[in-house]
Amino acid sequence: MITKINNLCKYLLLLTLLPACSKQKGFGPNYSDYITASTPITISNSVGYRPDPTVTCSIGGDSSITITLNVAPTSKHTIKEITKVATSSSYTAIQSTGTTGFYPVAVIPVNGTTVTFKTTLGTYLGVYPKEVIKLNTELVNRFYFRITLDDGSIVYPTPARVLVVN
Repeated sequence: MITKINNLCKYLLLLTLLPACSKQKGFGPNYSDYITASTPITISNSVGYRPDPTVTCSIGGDSSITITLNVAPTSKHTIKEITKVATSSSYTAIQSTGTTGFYPVAVIPVNGTTVTFKTTLGTYLGVYPKEVIKLNTELVNRFYFRITLDDGSIVYPTPARVLVVN
């Protein structure tokens, strides 16, 4: 009998405390952390989403890696420059304030709504000499970009994956 009374008291206590708890931004995860920048940048030459935009690189041809970045046509901004490029498996490298860990490319001035980033499989392998390139397989690291817009704001668009094809 006493255990029933104790359990009932616990339930009553929970019922009185539960309404006092509130979620400030609604129920579920805070999706506002995942909303893209006010100036969306897309990769126009992607051939698919794995789940990030994916471009191809030919292992048998010139082995060039080309990533074309575009500001949304509805945006009032333009791209001033690609400030930094990183190849990694996470955003940490591109958001670093350090000077190491970036892909070996200088600042790319743009002053437009479209920019094409080009590199080669050879340059990539120079940075990652131990990586084994396999046909019909993605490179281990994705390409991350830090882009400065004409108003000085910085945007980190979705990373690009590279699929190695013949």
